[in-house]
Formats: sequence, C-alpha cells, structure tokens
Amino acid sequence: MFSSGPSDPVGGDGEWETPAMKSPSAAASITIALLLAACTNSDSNRESTLASSVATTAATSVDATITSIDDEDLGLALATFVVQPGTEQIAVLGAEPGAMLSVVDPDGAAIDTRAVDEQGSLLFRNLAPGEGYRIVGDTEASPTVAVASPSDVPPADLYADQPELPAGGFGYIVTRDGTTLSANVVLPGAADDGPYPTVVEYSGYQPSDPDSADIAGLYTAQGFAYVGVNMRGTGCSGGSFRFFETVQSLDGYDVVEAVAAQPWVMDHEVGMVGISYPGISQLFVAATQPPSLNSITPLSVLDDSYRSTLYPGGLLNTGFAVSWTQARADQAQPFGQGWTQERADAGDRVCADNQLLRLQNPDLVQEIGDNPYYSNSLGDSLAPITFVDRIEVPVFLAGAWQDEQTGGHFPHMLAAFTGSPHLYVTLTNGVHTESLTPPVARRYMEFLQLYVGKKVPDLSAGATIAAVLGEAIWGVSTFGPFENRFEGDTYGQALAAFEAEKPVRVLFEQGGNAAYSPGTPEPNFVVEFDAWPVPEAQASTWRLGDDGRLLSSGAAATAGADSYAAVPGALPATFYEGDGDGVWQAEVTYDWQPIPPGDGLGYATAPLAADTVVVGSGSVDLWMMADATDTDLEVTISEVRPDGTEIYVQSGWLRASQRALDEGASTELHPVHTHAKDDAADLPADELVPVRVDLYPFAHPFRAGSRIRLTVDAPGNSRAVWVGSLNR
Repeated sequence: MFSSGPSDPVGGDGEWETPAMKSPSAAASITIALLLAACTNSDSNRESTLASSVATTAATSVDATITSIDDEDLGLALATFVVQPGTEQIAVLGAEPGAMLSVVDPDGAAIDTRAVDEQGSLLFRNLAPGEGYRIVGDTEASPTVAVASPSDVPPADLYADQPELPAGGFGYIVTRDGTTLSANVVLPGAADDGPYPTVVEYSGYQPSDPDSADIAGLYTAQGFAYVGVNMRGTGCSGGSFRFFETVQSLDGYDVVEAVAAQPWVMDHEVGMVGISYPGISQLFVAATQPPSLNSITPLSVLDDSYRSTLYPGGLLNTGFAVSWTQARADQAQPFGQGWTQERADAGDRVCADNQLLRLQNPDLVQEIGDNPYYSNSLGDSLAPITFVDRIEVPVFLAGAWQDEQTGGHFPHMLAAFTGSPHLYVTLTNGVHTESLTPPVARRYMEFLQLYVGKKVPDLSAGATIAAVLGEAIWGVSTFGPFENRFEGDTYGQALAAFEAEKPVRVLFEQGGNAAYSPGTPEPNFVVEFDAWPVPEAQASTWRLGDDGRLLSSGAAATAGADSYAAVPGALPATFYEGDGDGVWQAEVTYDWQPIPPGDGLGYATAPLAADTVVVGSGSVDLWMMADATDTDLEVTISEVRPDGTEIYVQSGWLRASQRALDEGASTELHPVHTHAKDDAADLPADELVPVRVDLYPFAHPFRAGSRIRLTVDAPGNSRAVWVGSLNR
C-alpha cells in the first residue's frame, strides 16, 4: 500500500497489481536523468475612519490660479479632483462618487470611461506611456498629464530627498509617482553604532507591521538592519494592488534606492531577503536593476506563475493557488489587515488616506478563471524564467522538490540566471519551509554576511536562530552544528574560498538522518555540482511493459496496451488533512493512499542492482486515447524498497487537450507545453496520440534492491495541499 510522505516514510506492502483496466489506453516510455553514485546512509469593519483628504505626497499639484481649461476641444472647468499620473497608470482621488470619468489620450480619444467608486477614487491601468492625457467628466477636466514608461529612471534626488526613515520604527517611502509605501525599520543596535549592513523584505503580507516583525530577528541577530516594506495596495501603503504588475516591481526599485540612501545604511547598499511571496518579489525587483542592490536571496520561489503553481499542466490549482490569491485580495481591501485600522484609529492619517484606491483592485480570482490558457502578454510578465537573465547581482536561491505551495518546478529557471555573477543554489526534498532549515541556513548566513555584511562569516547566532525556528516551524530544536568555516581568514580569503565552491548543493533524504529525531530537517548526505541541469547526469530511458513492468531501454518488450478508468475523486485530493502549518511539523502524518483497482496503472522496474541517484527532470511520453474528448493525467515516481516501504518522490500533470508542445523550448527531459488557447485540441476518437507529461525536477537515491515505480492515473493524493480538485 502507499503509506509514506516526502520526508516521513512509513511501512507498506509495496506490492502493485496491474488491474483490469478500462479506456483510455496507454503505451509509453519514461525518460529521466540518471547520475550513478554511492549512497550513505483581519478582517476589519471598515468604519468611518477613512480620511476624506488626500495625502499630499500623492497629489499632483495644480496652479491654483487656473480656473478653466480652454482649448478647441474642451470648454470645461478645471477638475476639483486630484489626478496622480504614474507608470502606465493614472489615479483619480477626491472625485464625486458615481460620477463618470474618461481618460482621454493625446489624440483626444476617450479610451476608457468608468464610474468613480464610493471612496471617490478611480484608477486607469495599462495606458501607453506618453504626454497629453486628461481625465474628463461631464463638467470638468484635468490639466494634461504624462504617463510614465517603465524604462524611465527617476532622478537620484528622489531618493536623496526622501523623508528620513526612523532609525528603528515605522515610516513611509515615497515612490516615483508619489505613492507612499509603509515601512518598518529594525536596527541591531543603537543608530549611533551604525551604519549597518541592511536587508529589505518586500511583499503584500505585513512586513511593515511593527507588531509582527519577529522575522527581523533572523537578521538583526547577525548584525543586519532590517526594513520591512508593504507593496502598494497592501498594509498602510497607498495605491491599488494587483499581483506583480509592472509598477509594483518599479516600486521595489524605489524602495531599494530610498532605503540605501538612509544615513544608517552601510555603504548605501542593501540586500533583499524573504521566503515565498517576498522571495518571489526579489526576482521581479532585481530584474529592474536598482543600482544600490547588492544581492538577493529568494527562498521557496516559482519560475512561472502559470505553469508552476496556478495551472500545473493546465489544471487549475484550487488547492493552494486560488485560495492564496483570494486571501491576498481580501487583505488588500480597505483596512483588510487589522493592524492598519488600529494605526488609522490612532491618528496615522497617511495610512488612512492610503486606503482610498483599494476599491480599484481588480478581482484577481475572476482573472484566474478568465485566463485558463497561457498568453505571452500576461503569462510571460508573471514568469520569472522569462526575465531573470536581467538580474545582475549575486543570488542565493533555495527550494524543495515537493513544495506544497509554490511547487517544485522552479529549477527549470536556474540556467536562465545568465546575468548574475554568482548563483548559489540549495535544493532538497521536502516542503515549503525547507529553505529555512539549518542545512540551508548555514550557507544562507554565510552568503548574507559575505555579500551584504562584507565580513568574514560568523555563524555563532545560528544555533539560537535554528532552535527558535525549529520549535516554531518543525517542532524540533536539535540540529547539526553551525561551524565558522572561515575563522582566521581575511574577508578576501573567505569570499574567494566561498566563490570557489561548487554553486549547486543538493540535500538528499532531508528528514531521514538517523542521528536526529524522525523528520528533523537534516539530510542523510549532500552532493555538490557545478551547474543545473547537472552536467554529469546521463539520460536513461525505461519503457512500459507487460504485467506492470518498467523495462530498461535495451530490454525486449511486446506491443500492447493497458487501460484504466480516469475517475475524478477516486482518491482524496491531497494526502494531508491537517490545518494550517501542521504540514511542516517533523511528525506530520500523511495519508498517501493506493490507487483503487481499475483507476490507474502501475509499472515497476526489477530490483536495482546498485545504488542509483536520480538528479534532474523527466518526461513521461505516452501514446493514449480516451472515450472522452479530454482527460487529466497525473504521473508519479516512487521508490519501492525491499521491505515494502514505498517512498513518494515526484509527480507531473497534464490536461490532455493542452498537449501541444513548444518545440523550440522542449528537450528530451523537459517537455514545455504552450498551454495556448489556439493550440488546445480535443482528443480524437479511436486514435492514439502522443502526449508528453512534464515530470517535475527531483533528486532521490534509489538504493540497491529497490524498485522504481511509475504510476499513471487521474490527479489526486500526490501533494500535501495541491493539485487538483478539478480533474476529469
């Protein structure tokens, strides 16, 4: 039976009977990369605290002596509302609720007309850069304004003349269009003892909330100043929120430059930190190339919002992606984060005014439903793999193969970091928080201290940090030592030694080291490589054979077909039923179930003659037909040990109608599907068609005597939180 999870194997009978199957039929091969190696063992009430005035930092000034706009097209009074032009946007504040306003382009054409919301606000997005825009109503019109281009670089004075952030405490950063972003500063000591090496965390969570700055201790304990900044449209920041639109990345540029200009910042340079959402944001910000950014450390990230997490294989990820998006939309509503209401009630007028554009937030969940296919215009802008080549600073990146939130697809973008002078990668089995575990943190701390702190790394705070995180996240507190590897070296020697090490580090069997309590995130062994994909890896091919056999490419096989019934809901959607963060606990219980007879196919190799380490990605290449026009496929690789224990390794997914490949991007080991609407095609009746399923990257040691098993079925029960309540 299936009874194990990614990092907590338990016993099972390990036997698989190929059941009597129904359509669709399949005949196939599987190709994955092999490397041979020896193995060692607030929801707020939105009270009437919304300020009626507009923050002065957000206003476009107008000469008060002008009383009308006189030209051949307009004989209207000067607008009483405030117009705030920005990058590809124009915001309107202080207008009459319900009034109809139009944005008129430089040629005099009204290109969009909408009603002002109940807070007197309106936001026009996706405007072409240029001068001569007006906002026009029935009786009034604004002066002409210019819409900025993403390529416009603000003058250095914008950052040098910023209101000084408090040397410890809450304040605001002014962006290029006048929007103010809330920020919280935590110093490691007295301001007079600075300047300090400084790190910035930037996200739509609540990094600027002074009462939830516990994460700052990870960095202040190492001597860093920490600055948490809320993206526009979140927290006490102004503007309207949309997931990683262009202006949000440009705000990040402004944040880096404004923080770097502060007097308590060492060398007037900063690094960026954060896991998950604030990790992903680093990729977007760094691609804008802020000159004062010296490094980034994105943890637990994605390479492609569509393919990696939102629509893996074309299947809508209702298990995580949709619910996460809804939570972000809820928190971006006026006073959607409870702490902001408290600040406004206590007299923070800027925080109150900064809620005024929130009703202009688009319905992100509706946008997900409206865009079931990949489009180059939208998809590429949300896919870091398409722009990380523009990142020109050192990068430390870490993530897990079975990440239950962002997914394990991210290694596909590692080869695209062509502009970074140094890319350090740590990869491991496990879930979302593995990138904070001690085996990753040791190298992470060294990186930060070398590139941001510009000093010989001192990991003396590591054990304390690990113990605190361990109890809070994994429920364990005993880990391996944090050693000062470079003690006695000069800074130059330590940096040279660090840069001479192989950049890719793979942790194997994290959670299975017998020297620690079960599930403790420490690996059995670590292997370092020169690059990813691993240059030493050799591609090997297996074929599907009779009687549930997975055959090596040289083995004789007879032609034939196997069938199964693709039954949605035959298995639970996930193998974890707990609440909240329990999935990260060392003693988590997974319910990974066997596929019911008749509802899937299973193929296994003969017992392996030698330890075999598999490192890379894979392609499960099928010939299939179905008695329906479409079906959802899930493929899973596992290890069946001689004692019957079965270990989950990795999965991949595909909606068969979206089987069209981007031939230019696809390789033997990595099929890249276009997921374009124009390429979608129903399955033909009574005809076998080729289908390649992208098996997400992984690294796993299959030991001598074990068998490699491939299963094919309808999606379900292969992730802790996602995929697929939507399968067919």
